[in-house]
Amino acid sequence: MDPTSSSTGAFSSMWADLRGVSFAQRWVDAGGVRTRLLSSGDPDQELVLFLHGTGGHAEAYVRNLGPHGLRFHAVAMDMIGHGFSQMATGRLEIGDYVRHVLDTLDVLGVERASISGESLGGWVAARLAIDHPDRINRLVLNTAGGTRADPVVMGRIKELSLRAVEEPTWDFVRQRLEWLMADPAVVTDDLVATRQAIYAQPGMIESMRAALVLQDMDTRTANLLSDGDLKRIEAPTLVLWTSHDPTAPPEEGQRIAEAIGGAEFALMDGCGHWPQYEDADTFNRIHMEFLVTG
Repeated sequence: MDPTSSSTGAFSSMWADLRGVSFAQRWVDAGGVRTRLLSSGDPDQELVLFLHGTGGHAEAYVRNLGPHGLRFHAVAMDMIGHGFSQMATGRLEIGDYVRHVLDTLDVLGVERASISGESLGGWVAARLAIDHPDRINRLVLNTAGGTRADPVVMGRIKELSLRAVEEPTWDFVRQRLEWLMADPAVVTDDLVATRQAIYAQPGMIESMRAALVLQDMDTRTANLLSDGDLKRIEAPTLVLWTSHDPTAPPEEGQRIAEAIGGAEFALMDGCGHWPQYEDADTFNRIHMEFLVTG
């Protein structure tokens, strides 16, 4: 079967995912950073803010915005140095992302929000919940980073990301995306094209290098979340992991949930690092049940 086709024979794309969804794309000035947002739902409802991973962008959540927008104001942002938000120079450490997220909440006029972060986004969300508990309603850590420093994983992320941004050919960008998935066929052509356009932007190589400092051992270690940090999380928390995550086994997710204390743990089978995209129906069900009742 053509990997860009569904089991029904219909073409699978981000536009098909958003078909029938009322959504908006806009840019805001968040603390001086030009910041891109994709959103769905009533702004008067509780905000659920989605945070992507390293080298990622808001399109990681195109299969989640519509269902969540029926109940919440669902927003996926491009964090600083990522996507179509403002490029970065120098170094991007976790505190820089936390400040950007807080500035985004401020410009949206939201005092408290539920935050769901994948990979780097989970790392940022956890640190924000630790240091700014008054800004968090509920917290979802989706295959979250920030609790381990595995040189093999760090090296692979750095290798694939730098190659894709320094030479954003179709094959190199696709390989970067396929690394995220348990089933590489899930990667659609328009997802590759979107990331290729992002990676080909002027200033993106320097911006990616700024983001990848967290894959250097010394910098990563200085930013890691300790068990003591995790114990300080007060918000109701869901730790969601997968059977085929390329960054850490399910046991790491269970350990994080136990360290937080009172956190729920959910395991999605047959998914890699983007369960919200690979099995959106299951993710949306688990995620929304937690947000409503957590």
